[in-house]
Amino acid sequence: MNKCDYHHLNHVKEQHKSKKTLWFTLIITLFFTVMEIVGGFLSDSLALLSDSAHMISDVLALGMSMTAIYMATRNPNKKYTFGFLRFEIIASFINGLALAVIALGIFIEGIKRVMNPREVDLQLMLIIASIGLLVNIILTIVLSRSLKEEENLNIKSALWHFLGDLLSSVGIIISAILIYFTGLSILDPLISMIIGGIIFTGGAKIIHESYLILMESVPEKFDLDSVRHDIRTVEGVVDVHEMHLWAVTTDHYSLTAHVFIREDSQPLSTISTINRLLKDKYGLKHSTIQIEHPAINDHGLYGKEMLLKKQAYSS
Repeated sequence: MNKCDYHHLNHVKEQHKSKKTLWFTLIITLFFTVMEIVGGFLSDSLALLSDSAHMISDVLALGMSMTAIYMATRNPNKKYTFGFLRFEIIASFINGLALAVIALGIFIEGIKRVMNPREVDLQLMLIIASIGLLVNIILTIVLSRSLKEEENLNIKSALWHFLGDLLSSVGIIISAILIYFTGLSILDPLISMIIGGIIFTGGAKIIHESYLILMESVPEKFDLDSVRHDIRTVEGVVDVHEMHLWAVTTDHYSLTAHVFIREDSQPLSTISTINRLLKDKYGLKHSTIQIEHPAINDHGLYGKEMLLKKQAYSS
């Protein structure tokens, strides 16, 4: 960092719990993915093969999530002044897209197999699905507990992956049992298509959440009008404008605002009071407040109205 940035807030995110959770999840997932791919080809079950494709995406998603967590620990520099926190959101967006694409692929293949049903090895299909159910229950519990301790969109996207896997395993088991008793092989692709719909829903949710952050929209937990109102209540403040509130990544927020103050106010004291308000009430630790005077800073008709207000206050 340059000397001028000595007091720059470090945009760094240490996520020890998330890191351990993802390493454990990645190792278990990689092992079971190999098992499910082999089992899917041997049993010729679309339900197993579609789930194994989803598991491959899990491995890639977890690898990307791990990269995002390590990137988030790197300090800002003169080029990346916000650090590398945003990579977490980029990774989540890609993970969400992967879920959606896989779901569409499952749906297309399901339609093909509905038109041309194929025999499946029910015993092998049931054994692997049962193992998968146990694995996915364990991983879902582990990820859920981690998410409660550390808010992380990557963990949330991974959780959606494994909720999809868990439902896939349940669907495959139900499919195998129904095929055994009815002899209807068409149930295998039908169950797969239902699973694909659930996976697509999870992917769409992750895409939406990460899209909002990438577009720097106001986070849902904040009411911009309420924040603006509270700033206006600070002693000496006449009005607030050019206000922006966005998330750099999950749980890391920034705010900027221009503030008109009375001439008899102390600018440094006013800024300090506003920053303290934002931190104590809203948890906003990274805020940039710019003090302005409507007679000096041209704001057109709006500035003239503020100037009249200031004159009214003075009189």
